[in-house]
Amino acid sequence: MKYSKIIIIVMLFLFQLGAAQEKADVVLNTAFKEAKADNKNVLLVFHASWCKWCKMMEKNMDLPETKPIFDKRFVTAYVDVQERGEKKSLENPGGQELMNKYKGENAGLPFWLVLNSKGEVLADSFDDKGQNLGSPATPEEVNAFIAKLGKSSKLSKEESQTIEKVFVKK
Repeated sequence: MKYSKIIIIVMLFLFQLGAAQEKADVVLNTAFKEAKADNKNVLLVFHASWCKWCKMMEKNMDLPETKPIFDKRFVTAYVDVQERGEKKSLENPGGQELMNKYKGENAGLPFWLVLNSKGEVLADSFDDKGQNLGSPATPEEVNAFIAKLGKSSKLSKEESQTIEKVFVKK
């Protein structure tokens, strides 16, 4: 009986190790390698499981009409941060430090950046007033988002209109 409890505890510990998220720098470096190989930029998105705006942004980017636009120009990398309680294990170790490095510590979620394959910031989710656009939803936010994406990736007029149509909430 005593040994079976120890075995169960050891197995649970090993399971937790196996279920741990990749380190944030590994996620980012993997994205950089893919971006360099495919001549794309990296769209780095910091998000959390509890964040409804994060889920909305991810859903909007994964729709049949928008996914090809994002996939054509970006390697999208997600880093989990700011999880709570039992979901803390979903975080990518080092994710919050990486977010802080890009001045996102007080930005809220989602917080995103466009980086070239060398790691240089081409655009971030701050508007011209220093506020985080997060998951853009108003016409003004979506236009700022499109401008930032276009600055780093040369979106066509049709692609910009598609993103606007999907992201602007009526």
